[in-house]
Amino acid sequence: MVFAPPTQRADVVLVGGGLANGLIALRLKRLRPHLRVILLEQGPTIGGEHTWCHFATDVDTVEADWLRPLIVHRWSGYEVRFPGHSRQLPTDYLAITSERLHRLLSAVLGDDAWLDATVSQVDPHQVTLADGRTIAAGAVIDGRGPRKSRSLALGYQKFVGQGVRLTAPHGLTRPIIMDATVSQEDGYRFVYVLPLDGMRLLIEDTRYSDGPDLDRPALRAAIADYAEAQGWTIAEVEREEGGVLPIALGGDIDAYWREAQPHIAAVGLRAALFQPTTGYSLPDAARLAEAVAALPQITSASVRACVEAQSKTVWRRRGFFRLLNRMLFRACAPGNRYKVLERFYRLSPGLIQRFYAARLTRWDKARILIGKPPVPISAAVRCLGENSVLRRQDA
Repeated sequence: MVFAPPTQRADVVLVGGGLANGLIALRLKRLRPHLRVILLEQGPTIGGEHTWCHFATDVDTVEADWLRPLIVHRWSGYEVRFPGHSRQLPTDYLAITSERLHRLLSAVLGDDAWLDATVSQVDPHQVTLADGRTIAAGAVIDGRGPRKSRSLALGYQKFVGQGVRLTAPHGLTRPIIMDATVSQEDGYRFVYVLPLDGMRLLIEDTRYSDGPDLDRPALRAAIADYAEAQGWTIAEVEREEGGVLPIALGGDIDAYWREAQPHIAAVGLRAALFQPTTGYSLPDAARLAEAVAALPQITSASVRACVEAQSKTVWRRRGFFRLLNRMLFRACAPGNRYKVLERFYRLSPGLIQRFYAARLTRWDKARILIGKPPVPISAAVRCLGENSVLRRQDA
């Protein structure tokens, strides 16, 4: 006779060990330490192999304070490079690594951080693992990454990044957030460089593309070519990360949530919580963690209501960003998309800060659109209707 393992009990089960669930776990254990929080990660480490960055102006002082132990690097300013101009900007830029997230969560959760845990079924108050173990909980939170939906029209930000050690100092003192002086391939292409120390860099080749296919060998080769062009000799590739992030073009957020599994809170990219144009998700994840930890009761129903409300609210506030994305992806030839960003980065530092933080004023929006547009007027007009991209997607 085979006996099933006994059901474990917890107050909260976090399905998926990515950024959104990781921040929720940290905030719950800080503010509600009496709760038992179990985090399930299918891989060997929490967070996988990722670097999450944000600008200092993307988060408020409360969030910045509790995020501080996660920060691995902080730089005073950054630069951008385009064929027509280069520029240095003063805003502080910060990075969190999955290694640091794993270390802090392992210390906080202890044996309640379950690694190599493959989930077979998620229900409102129970999670079943592939090996037959079950966990019953008052709140089940699903953070397993984006889900496919015909209710959202998306472009894609695809990237491969390599942490490299060089044979000689690189000379960089601040990140290069966008180097678009490279050849334009597979949409808008740029290289992103973080100086980790005097001899080490994270170099990412990024494409804003119409399709989600990620050609890792091609992007690895492009990274090697870029390093050579900069005069850097790579002694060792120490680590690699990569991914495909959604870029929102349009959609029906109410229909998107009606499609979701009932009575379960989806978080992070699964909740469409990301800056529509840049794909940055850390600021939204921090705000959501703060909101969830402050709920009077932590249940599947209360967390679902909180997340869904926040998701719908920010989606409706960010329609202007989706309009810009439609112009970038639908009104501009792929090889000319860089011109949109090149023009944008001539604007004031304050406007650029507010853009990344998704807090544009009415004047900011007008300023972005004023002047000779970098896309054909007739094509831009066709991008005005958000639902039009969904209709074309269904055709």
